[in-house]
Amino acid sequence: MENTTPVATTESSPSIGIRAEDLRAINHGLAQVLSDTFTLYVKTQGYHWNVTGPHFRALHLMFEEQYIELRDSADDIAERMRALGSGAPGSLSEFLDHATITDNEPKTDAMAMVMTLAADHETIARLIRPLVDVAEDAGDGATADLLNARLAAHEKTAWMLRSFAAE
Repeated sequence: MENTTPVATTESSPSIGIRAEDLRAINHGLAQVLSDTFTLYVKTQGYHWNVTGPHFRALHLMFEEQYIELRDSADDIAERMRALGSGAPGSLSEFLDHATITDNEPKTDAMAMVMTLAADHETIARLIRPLVDVAEDAGDGATADLLNARLAAHEKTAWMLRSFAAE
């Protein structure tokens, strides 16, 4: 079941020109994006470790590039949440409570891994797109910029994965 609130902190809301209700909405969305990002990071690293077959080397390296990018972006998202006065999910349980991406289901087929990851990146892109509007409507250009960068990264990664599977 999806958790609908960001992680609470003992801090007061920051006085940064964004209404408290907008901060709550933005942080709720960021908690989901962070949780999906971290869940996808773990899944991608698992695929990196376990991929086999004639495209082993290419996929092993591609998955590594992808999980490193996801790991780094998770840190950026969590730090943005903290700057906006929220705690950030920080345990596997919290990530799974907030995430829409499903946990890794072991697959032995490399192309199934590729297509699963492509679909997961598309899922996160669909999640992020309306959050950009929420951030922009609240006057939170920094979060909108972060989300737009994440949107572009997920769309590009999904394209690359789909292109690999089209061989």
